[in-house]
Amino acid sequence: TGIMLNKPVLVESLIVFVIVLFVHAVVWDRYSWCAVALTIQAFYAQFKWDRLLQLGGAVFQFRTAANSGLLPASMVIPLLGITMKERCKSAGIVYFERFGIVVASTGMLVALFLSVIAVGITKPVPTNTCILTGVAGSIIIYTMKHSLTVSEVIEVLEVLLIFVYLSMILLYLLPRCFTPGEALLVLGGISFVLNQLIKRSLNVIEGRGDPIDFFLLVAVVGVVLLGLFFTVLFIFMDSGTWISSMFFHMMTAVLGLGVIMPWLYRLIQRNPLFWLLQFLFQTQTRVYLLVYWTFLAASACGIVFYQNAKRSSESKKHQASTITRKYFHFIVVATYVPGLIYDRQLLYVAAVLCLAVFIFLEYIRYFRIKPFGQTLRHLLSLFLDERDSGPLILTHIYLLLGMSLPVWLFPRSCAPKGTLSGAGALVPYSGVLAVGVGDTIASVFGSTMGEIKWPGTKKTFEGTMTAIFAQIIAVALILIFDSSVNLNSSYAWILASVSLVSLLEAYTTQIDNLLLPLYLQIMFMA
Repeated sequence: TGIMLNKPVLVESLIVFVIVLFVHAVVWDRYSWCAVALTIQAFYAQFKWDRLLQLGGAVFQFRTAANSGLLPASMVIPLLGITMKERCKSAGIVYFERFGIVVASTGMLVALFLSVIAVGITKPVPTNTCILTGVAGSIIIYTMKHSLTVSEVIEVLEVLLIFVYLSMILLYLLPRCFTPGEALLVLGGISFVLNQLIKRSLNVIEGRGDPIDFFLLVAVVGVVLLGLFFTVLFIFMDSGTWISSMFFHMMTAVLGLGVIMPWLYRLIQRNPLFWLLQFLFQTQTRVYLLVYWTFLAASACGIVFYQNAKRSSESKKHQASTITRKYFHFIVVATYVPGLIYDRQLLYVAAVLCLAVFIFLEYIRYFRIKPFGQTLRHLLSLFLDERDSGPLILTHIYLLLGMSLPVWLFPRSCAPKGTLSGAGALVPYSGVLAVGVGDTIASVFGSTMGEIKWPGTKKTFEGTMTAIFAQIIAVALILIFDSSVNLNSSYAWILASVSLVSLLEAYTTQIDNLLLPLYLQIMFMA
């Protein structure tokens, strides 16, 4: 059975390897050689993690249904850094080129760290994997020694340190929420953001940052700190009572107004609330967009309540069908596309605010805070996925993240006139394409009309084909509606990247909402 279990994993690894080779062929310098070495090494370490998860030998409790997914996740951050470096190099901005290199080396070190742990806790010491890890690690460290300055090395090590602490705390507090790969992605991202925020808070005098970026950084860090604080607190208190929920709201207000607000004020040198209001109502189109988004949010709430009423009338064990869950994907696409065409900046800020609100509601639901906790629990239990086995419900947050990460990570300063040439112009759209169009169409068509299954998975051949087709149609529509995109005959590259990512969607057991947009963005940027 071991061979049968690993068939989809092999295909998934092969697809990721092909993507890495594509990027390597485009970039072709020492960093991409490092990426190739890291890929081979992660492939071996992934088997060790899978064995550990099956035998229950891993230190923390991970998500049970999926494999460890170390290889796809560990390649995301290095590849992002490498492609970012290339883009900024061609634009000739040195600061962000160095930044890309730092991102890449951080990702490589964190991934190496995870695989070293896996090798360390496997009981008979695996010799081949040990040798491979040693070789890959020495290549990477040698390259870093010759290409990073001292301050950058220190920065990379800081991120690694934050990552270790965060992973210990979070994986201990939230069992069965992540696979190791997802933990690597999410926690690596959080620790990188935290490090950036600390660094920029310490030397704020230069003031070359965009207020919007600071908004993202402070929001993420503030929300995470809030969650850690309350988790530690409610270990000692019962969270269901009125007093503790009063305390929760009061402490949120204190932390929000007393810590996060002055911090933002120091970073952007203006009152954050006034800045936000002025930003939201700056032009006519922004007001229209806000009204339209309010309408969409109201309709989404309407769907939830309607399904809930249907459930209570029919039976107790009514799960929402796949089609119902995909309504939300359609709503998200309808949210993002006008924002991308008309006003990127507004979409950026709105996504940050939305993320903060989502995570806050998740806290309220998880701790059963008095006024809304139970009702939220009741409403959301309807839309559960098989991937939410842990105490947290994370799929909607992952959906939001997958859609907005391409917008957040878009290297604005390296892009002349706000768009990249060629396929790079589609970078902000990669979330909409991969999750909103591809994933949705694949699941709808595959579950209704699919006959031929891919070997070893539940996904069907028809679903993947329709997904590729739909993504190409979506690219054509974007070309029609958004005048700033011009592709200059890079159509074959777009077709190849879309097909590769759709194949990855069919074979991966990770949270595809998070993984697919990042890979599509990497392919487009390369």
